[in-house]
Amino acid sequence: MRRLLLVRHASTSATRAGAFPLDEPLDEHGQAEAARLPAVLFEGCEVVCSPALRCRQTAAAVGLTIRLEPEVAECDFGSWGGATLAAVDPAQARAWMTDPDAAPHGGETLRGFAARIARWLDAGGESATVITHGGVVRAAVVHALGAPLDAFWKIAVGPLSVTELACDDGAWTLRRLGV
Repeated sequence: MRRLLLVRHASTSATRAGAFPLDEPLDEHGQAEAARLPAVLFEGCEVVCSPALRCRQTAAAVGLTIRLEPEVAECDFGSWGGATLAAVDPAQARAWMTDPDAAPHGGETLRGFAARIARWLDAGGESATVITHGGVVRAAVVHALGAPLDAFWKIAVGPLSVTELACDDGAWTLRRLGV
């Protein structure tokens, strides 16, 4: 059985501002919180990490040895990087959130992003702890449950939350969400 613990990175200034991320570092609070991650999460398995600075710093805060994995990077938000949702044209934001094939920001569509995460999940591999992003966790849960893509927007994933997925003979099970 393959088991994945998906850990969302600690907080950044963009997280706190409700902004689309750039490659920003953890904020002071995020650094302190990341240092308190329980080591038991990482026992006996590889630690896979998004290449984003905030994910690498989350892993470094507890001294983890990581393998960088570009496939677990956050969605490419294109020209919206660094902007708050309130600063984005409301019609464009609505289009992006209601049409999984829209990319008014010039980055990835939700469908393309979710497909990337699904391919990574289904490619197999060993059990691992994955330091990643809220969007990646949402996309993984949607895929694991076979849920429609609009369920993506209904899943809350806070900083440093842990979601557990298990795969047995190609069938995914959600074991815990955002604990």
